[in-house]
Amino acid sequence: MSQIRSAVEDYLESLGRRNESPHTLRNYRADLEEFTAYFSPDEGEPPAPAEFDLLMLREWLAHLYEREQKPATIRRKMASLRGLFRFLSRERRISADPARLLRLPKMPKTLPEVPNAETTNALVDGILLNDLDRPYPKRDRLLFEILYGCGLRISEAVGLNLDDIDQTERWMRVRGKGKKERQVPFGSKAAEALSAYLAERTPTDDSRALFLNYRGKRITDRGGRNIVRFYAAYVAGDSSIHPHTLRHAFATHLLSDGADLRSIQELLGHARLSTTQKYTRVSLTDLMRVYDSAHPRAKE
Repeated sequence: MSQIRSAVEDYLESLGRRNESPHTLRNYRADLEEFTAYFSPDEGEPPAPAEFDLLMLREWLAHLYEREQKPATIRRKMASLRGLFRFLSRERRISADPARLLRLPKMPKTLPEVPNAETTNALVDGILLNDLDRPYPKRDRLLFEILYGCGLRISEAVGLNLDDIDQTERWMRVRGKGKKERQVPFGSKAAEALSAYLAERTPTDDSRALFLNYRGKRITDRGGRNIVRFYAAYVAGDSSIHPHTLRHAFATHLLSDGADLRSIQELLGHARLSTTQKYTRVSLTDLMRVYDSAHPRAKE
């Protein structure tokens, strides 16, 4: 194994010890393997870590721009690269860190598209429609109640175990990014959906998992996303709705109805308040839309 590939494996192993999510590890591995392959000649070894300089890293960055990759994708690939060289510098495998001088592309300030409360509730309530002919509608209803009613990420929802849920007090233990745990309450609608699902849920070898697929195994992230995509298309008629849309809706609707930002931050599991503050911009945008359409002094 070449020196750079060995360094990548050591770096990813260090991230695993820091409890980075499997999703992050998969993405970083793919990014760094792509970087290594780019600098690998057809019949030779890629350069050793100490041979990389800033010009070579800028060449890689230019290559990503030439492929017209999205700014968010480029930023992630650069983050994985900078993390690798920062790790090698700390481990004293290289004398200087060339990646620290790389400039990342600026992210466009886009606001998340959020359906209104009426649309979102109609979507959740429409899951039990008889004409959809789905095999596990009660399971699917509970998934939506947790995504929208509790604001969980899809990975957090499908990662729930039965012993994470306190049905009496209506709290659930959620494992978020970096294996950080938080307590999240759930309401009467979710409690009702939970009772209905558990009454028909068949225990299996993977009986700890709350959400099971047709084989009795824990639902994967992809499986959860496919469930949301199906109902979004056939109930709401909007295939652009995905699990994170429901998380955005959870936060935006709470804020619109008077919840304070700090509480929403705790419920979402955001490490920084600045991450949560984007929902204030969504609410202000909605207010401006209402003002422009309804106030007589806003019209010409």
